Amino acid sequence: MQTTTSNLTAAATVEVAPRATVSSTSRLADFFELTKPRMNFLVVLTTLVGLYMARDAGGRGGWLLMIHTVLGTALTAAAASVLNQFIERRHDALMPRTRNRPLPAGRVAPIEALLFGIALSIVGITYLALAVNLLTAALGLFTFLPYLFVYTPMKRVSTLNTVIGAIPGAIPPMMGFTAVENAIPPAAWMLFGVLFLWQMPHFLAIAVMYRDDYARGGYRMLPVVDPTLWTTCRMVIVYTLALIPVSLLAVSPLRASGVSYLVAAMVLGLGFLWCGARLMQTRSRGDARRLFFASVIYLPMLLAAMMIDKQ
Repeated sequence: MQTTTSNLTAAATVEVAPRATVSSTSRLADFFELTKPRMNFLVVLTTLVGLYMARDAGGRGGWLLMIHTVLGTALTAAAASVLNQFIERRHDALMPRTRNRPLPAGRVAPIEALLFGIALSIVGITYLALAVNLLTAALGLFTFLPYLFVYTPMKRVSTLNTVIGAIPGAIPPMMGFTAVENAIPPAAWMLFGVLFLWQMPHFLAIAVMYRDDYARGGYRMLPVVDPTLWTTCRMVIVYTLALIPVSLLAVSPLRASGVSYLVAAMVLGLGFLWCGARLMQTRSRGDARRLFFASVIYLPMLLAAMMIDKQ
């Protein structure tokens, strides 16, 4: 890892992108944009779900612990986002969807982004270790390192990148549990499974919507190498079918939620599956967009039902 970091630093030193003179407010907005706040809102949300579901498990669970956990997790996730954009800045410049981001647009210099990301990562992991516990900090580090040094380069090598990237993306709710219990109980693994499986149709829908962009950027997303979208749609169905029974584990055998959640999980899961089946039938960008919006609706409603009907 030290070698990789040294190479990143060298690359940032020799390449300083030109940027126009801008106000300090705009500069702050650009650095904030580098942290991908909208994407990391999901990280914070799922961490809070884990905290809430673990509160009656005999561990800690007060407001102060919640603030410490959320802050440390958010800083770590922000660091991963910043450094991910630093690594992918040249590829982002090739895609209309991302070319106006602060780095490819030249509003933030690469060395600034690199130092900003490193600082956020050190502060975030250290904060979790000191203010929460070492297990939660270790999970935070595990979300950070594979995302940055495995998933990010794999996006240009193998279509399995989405599967690899879904692993660190599913860990934040586990961090909520470990913050309270300093252990990983079965309910934490259930939430990991829900997040992991949900991400697959969610990100495959995005990849279908922007397959031309990903092709320009040199990313080997499944829809890019699957011109008929047959394999892509089949994977959407497989992962969505698997998601339904995994989401029901909260009722039996875990008994974390009750009958109301069971009904909600079934209705939401079947609706999500219907959108995936519709995409498989038409393989159109419009139905990929519908699947994407269905995924955005599905997850928060499922988690809300789980927490409302918590046993």
